[in-house]
Amino acid sequence: MGQTKSENLILVTRDPMGIAYVTINRPKSLNSLTRSMMADMAQAFKSLDKDESVLVIILSGSGRAFCSGVDLTSAEDVFKGDVKDVETDTVAQMERCRKPIIGAISGFAVTAGFEIALACDVLVAAKGAKFIDTHARFGIFPSWGLSQKLSRIIGPNRAREVSMAATPITAEQGERWGLVNHVVEEGELLKKAHAVAEAMIKNNQDLVLRYKAVINDGLKLDLGHALALEKERAHDYYNGMTKEQFKKMQEFIAARSSKKPSSKL
Repeated sequence: MGQTKSENLILVTRDPMGIAYVTINRPKSLNSLTRSMMADMAQAFKSLDKDESVLVIILSGSGRAFCSGVDLTSAEDVFKGDVKDVETDTVAQMERCRKPIIGAISGFAVTAGFEIALACDVLVAAKGAKFIDTHARFGIFPSWGLSQKLSRIIGPNRAREVSMAATPITAEQGERWGLVNHVVEEGELLKKAHAVAEAMIKNNQDLVLRYKAVINDGLKLDLGHALALEKERAHDYYNGMTKEQFKKMQEFIAARSSKKPSSKL
């Protein structure tokens, strides 16, 4: 079956290590999103979630920007669409995705692009990258989580200024405020994202998926309920383990411990 034009604007590739790359590929329009691109991106994350060969996903934009937001020539089509249709909702599918998502941000992540960045689990940004919320400037109401997620990451006072005054956050500021994990040279962006993905792949994949889920699900709760959630899932996890699995765990830990160099502290 041939690809439609819109599908070419969202590129999906996989490498043998288990890393999938999703690239927003509309560089001439600074990767602004049409309704069909959003639907294609939603389907990309949905299919990668189901693909057992995929362990980690790296999301990036081609050209000079990560994503400059919604293509405002199709604004009415996008904003008056069925907001409850999770099948075509990019951020909803990213949030449902069990695999870790690493955002590689260069240039601009603006408004809807900022919201897509906030739906990633880890952010690597190139020097000079900027996160900008222009909802208030253009009279657009946020619906992909910016009004709630940003304040929880950088604090409410900073988030109010960023959103109500449309003040850009530079990559360096974002790193200081806990929004960005790593700031690197432009040419090192995908290399660093790949290094983070590799570090995740080296670990127990069942636990990596469970860890992402318990962190992200816990963030939606107050601390008391989140701690109870962790206890409950830990209890289920250990109850599901056989004597043989416990033995293997002990052998693995013992083998790792014997390989460690002696501490010089």
